[in-house]
Formats: sequence, C-alpha cells, structure tokens
Amino acid sequence: MRFKFLGITSAVAIAIVSVPKATAQIPLLPYLQTPSSVSNDSENKNVSEWIYLDGRPLFRIAGSKNNISERLQNIQQNLQTISQNYFNSPTQAFNVQIRTVNGLPVIYINENYLMTVNSEDAKLRQVDTLTLANQIAGDLQQYLERAKEERQTSSLIDNGKIAVGIGLGMILLSWGIKRWQRRLNQKAENFISPTSETDQPITVLLNQQQEQHLQEVKKRLFQIAQTGIWGSGSFIILGLFPYTRALQLGILVVAQIPLRLAAVVLGTYVAIRFTYALIDHFTSTIVSSGALLTPQTYERLQLRISTFSGVTKSIATILWVGTGILLALVSLGIDIIPLLAGAGLVGVALSLASQNLIKDAINGFLIILEDQYALGDVINVGDVGGLVENLNLRMTQVRDAEGRLITIPNSEVKIVANLSSRWSRADLTIPVSYQADIDNALKLIEDVALKMNEEPLWRRQIIEKPTVLGIDNFSDRGLIIRVWIKTQPLKQWDVAREYRRRVKVALDKAGVSIPVPQQAVWINHPQFLNSQNNDKSEFPSITAPET
Repeated sequence: MRFKFLGITSAVAIAIVSVPKATAQIPLLPYLQTPSSVSNDSENKNVSEWIYLDGRPLFRIAGSKNNISERLQNIQQNLQTISQNYFNSPTQAFNVQIRTVNGLPVIYINENYLMTVNSEDAKLRQVDTLTLANQIAGDLQQYLERAKEERQTSSLIDNGKIAVGIGLGMILLSWGIKRWQRRLNQKAENFISPTSETDQPITVLLNQQQEQHLQEVKKRLFQIAQTGIWGSGSFIILGLFPYTRALQLGILVVAQIPLRLAAVVLGTYVAIRFTYALIDHFTSTIVSSGALLTPQTYERLQLRISTFSGVTKSIATILWVGTGILLALVSLGIDIIPLLAGAGLVGVALSLASQNLIKDAINGFLIILEDQYALGDVINVGDVGGLVENLNLRMTQVRDAEGRLITIPNSEVKIVANLSSRWSRADLTIPVSYQADIDNALKLIEDVALKMNEEPLWRRQIIEKPTVLGIDNFSDRGLIIRVWIKTQPLKQWDVAREYRRRVKVALDKAGVSIPVPQQAVWINHPQFLNSQNNDKSEFPSITAPET
C-alpha cells in the first residue's frame, strides 16, 4: 500500500498522454519533429530543414549551409502568403500546378509560386524530383484544406469544447491528487510505528530515516504528477487551435532541452532518496531479525550500522549521479559510446597513476567488512589515536585528546588498536606500602570494587564482576596490586577515575598509605668514607629513639 500511489501516478500520466483525437485534429508530440538535422555527404555537408504550416511539419528541404537559410525563409513566406489568400477566400478552390523549368519541377498553388524542387531535396527523400514534387503537392492540398476547415466557426467551437473538457479534467485530477496527498500526510503524522520490547534504538532510528526518505520521494512524485497534469493539458490545448499551434511548437523547441535535463535531475534525486530508504529498510530488517544481535553487541551494532549505512549511501549517490550525468548527455543528443570508451582508457591511466587511492579503497572496504573499527570508536594507529569521527573508503579521521583532527589514509592502517570494540576494560594498578597488612589491603580494595558494582549508576557501565588479580609486582613504590574491571565500550575511563577516588578515600580511612618512590644509595668510595668519618668526629652522634 505504501507504493500504491506510484501505479496511480503512472496511470494518470498515461491517461493524459493518450487523450483520444476527438476530431482527429489534436496534435500530439509525434507530429512535432526535430526542426533541423545535418547529414554528412562525401562531397559536402547538406543541411535539412522543415517547412511548417500552423506548427505542423509538412515536408523537408535540403541544401548547403550557405543557402539553406535564405531558401527556407523564401519558401516559408510564399507558403504563408498562399495560405492566407486561400483561408481568406471562402469560394477559392485549391489548384496545384507542377511546371518544369530548366529540367526541375516548380510548384505553383493558385498561380502563386511556392518552390522549386532540386536534386538535394530528391536525394533526401531518395526519389526523383518529379515524384517528390507530386508528393509535396498532395501533402500541401491535404494540409491546407485541413487548416482551412480548422478555422471554421464550427470547428473552433468543437475544439473549444474539447479545451474546456481538458481544463476541467486537469482541475479534477489536480484536486484529487492534492486531496490524496493531504490524506497521506495526515496518516503519516498520525501513524506511530509499532514497537516491541525487543526493538532497539538503532531499529527505531532506521525506521524513522526510512519513513523520511519515503515521504520525500512521495512529495517529489506528487509534484511531478501536478506538473505533468498542468503542463501536458496546457500543451494539448495549445495544439487544438491553428492560431496557437505555432506557440506549441515554439515551447517544445525552446523548452525541450531544459525539460529533459530537469527530468533527469529530478529522477536522479528521487532515485537517490528511494535508494536511501531501501538501504535503511534492508539494514533495519537485518537488525530486527536478530541474526547479528546479542545482548553484548547493542552499542557495537549501532556504531557498525551507522558506518555501513553512511558508506553504502555514499556509494549509491556516486553511482546514481554518474548515471544521471550519462542520461543528461544522452538527452542532449551526445553519443556517449565514444565517451565511455575514452573513460575506460582514462580509468586505466588513472588507476596506474593513483595506486594509493585504490589501496585506500580496498583497505577501507576490508575495514568496514571486517568491523575493525567504526564511527564512534576510539582507536590507536601507530603513534596517533583518538575518536573516529569520519570513515569512508579512502580515509579515516580521528580526533585526539587535544582536539586535533588527524586524517589517516586507509592504506596506512596496518596495525590498529580498538579501545571500544564490544567492551572495554579498566586496567588499574594500586601501590601499597611494604609495611601494610597486605591481606587487609586486598580485602579493602576488593570491597570497594564490589560496592561500586552494586550501585545502579555504575552497574549499567560495569558488565562483569570486578576482579582483583593480586600482587602484580614489587616496585620502588611498594606492592603493586592489579585490578580489572570490564565495562561498556568507552566507559573504562569514567569507571577508573571513580574507582581510584574511592580507593584513596578507603585507604585513608583504614590508615593504609599509598607510598611514594623510594631508593637507597650505598657508596663505597674510600675518600668519601674518610670525609664522612671526619665529619662525624666534629659533631656529637645522634641516636634515633627506639620504637
């Protein structure tokens, strides 16, 4: 039901284009030929032009570029004079004569000179000159009699009735489509997508994006339908009357290229937005199926889906824009086959000259496919690291702790450390004095971690019971106790800061000191020892009190 309006819109367009010829006088697009064309000859270039009567093409004439314009103007003026005399005289009969002058047929209508049929004209139609002259004379008689009949009052009244009917049909169709659009918009505003307890925020977001893209597609299609109704109807009405049919032809000639380009641009835009909706729908279906979803991967899946969706939409945009450019060239009458062949050669040359870009694209594709990292991850690549803000097939951009935006070509990502893939860990080392009761200190440190894990605020960030590994090292600072706390992605730093604060407060209350680095220096040099003995003889000895 969502795309039902597509079929109805197509039916409306077909109905408009296929309006029946009520009086066999409604000129449609097939009557309007291309005004001119150029044919390449072995000796020279012959140009052909159409002769028109009331906007209808009658026949073509040919000639060289130098004299075709003057000949076209003379024949058109002669035809205009002959037709006006014929239309203004209600009793005048139509009389066509073909005379031979210098071996070429000359056409006279009611004793008025029209044109001389030459060999270029005959060559264009691939007949002899006399046969062509007879064909032109027959066409002229048919079209002039028809044009005179169209100027009769009864014919004008009949065509006026048809124009009124077309106008009313345009109004009704436009009103019906407008009302239908309002109804769909009201349903969209009142519609609340059904959600279940298993739906995740990423699924809801994808559904919202899909609906937005579909609404944009519907809006543009409704605009196309309204434009098609009023434009086609007005165009047909102009062709009903002989006095406005020339305007119809002028509009077609002037607006032909802009209309084609506008159709290509609008069609490309609609295709891009519809592709976005399909991508969101496909991604939402995969997420809703639960095939890639586990309780531990909600946040990770959201990051990966955002990356995949953004990259896929970028690729789709490039493909559709490229297709639109080719269609625009075709609409302009440009042969794209040589361009495609040349583009292939240019592509080979560019691929050889830009191997690094190809490496970037391949490595970027593998990064996304293998989920090495995604948007929102914190990574370390070599000597740099930070939050991934942008990721595409060519590069990765990370923001470090100092706020610098670092751009890394994907081909340079050899070894990457992801600090937020699926889960993180706070790795803490706590120094304790050698004089402290180590068992009590271990118990105190563990109690602080377990108590912190029981609080609701921190329970959402700590995903496993904290582990006190024990004494990890004997160092100059004292006994080093190691603690691991498994957390949600990117939460290890918040948890570690709070845990250190609580451990400091608990150790102070228990009287366990956190030692500073200590070092004992033994000197065995004789001169220094003698100097030290002399100094002791000058001063009385000091004995520390026993403890």
